[in-house]
Amino acid sequence: MHNIETERMVIREFTPEDVGDLHEILGDDETMKLCEPAYSYEKTQKFLEEFCIGRKGALAAAQKESGKVIGYILFKSMEEDVYEMGWFFNRKYWRQGYAYEACVKIMEYAFDVMHVHKIIAETIDTARSVKLMEKLGMTCEGIQRSQVRDNAGNRADLHLYGILREDRIEGKLILM
Repeated sequence: MHNIETERMVIREFTPEDVGDLHEILGDDETMKLCEPAYSYEKTQKFLEEFCIGRKGALAAAQKESGKVIGYILFKSMEEDVYEMGWFFNRKYWRQGYAYEACVKIMEYAFDVMHVHKIIAETIDTARSVKLMEKLGMTCEGIQRSQVRDNAGNRADLHLYGILREDRIEGKLILM
């Protein structure tokens, strides 16, 4: 994938040098609270090498000014033209529109350049992630009740969202 520029970020492939910035995200207890336990530095490094770089399963959202990676964006093929999308941003940059800005541009690229048919996302975070998915034009496709466990071991509903290329073409999705 080519670099994608937004107003404030460059979305690009990860490099080995991103390990410190990525660990600030994945190693933070609060950021990871609704996903899985925070990563150790070693786990972050292995994940970066094997998944982000080796399998090209995620993209880095880096600030244009500083080059600092402030976001991890899962963007991986589920099948030929269906992609899964997810995101974690450095907590210092929450509530500033970075996740929306990055996801909009990735979705535009996916639909317009890659001709992706569908993008899916899932979460147990009904407060922040569901709101962002809906703001991105995604539709709730189902809720798997008591499907997963949160970090405290409690059962949680898994909310499944998706958007089709046709949704955007028909004007249902308003992007920036």
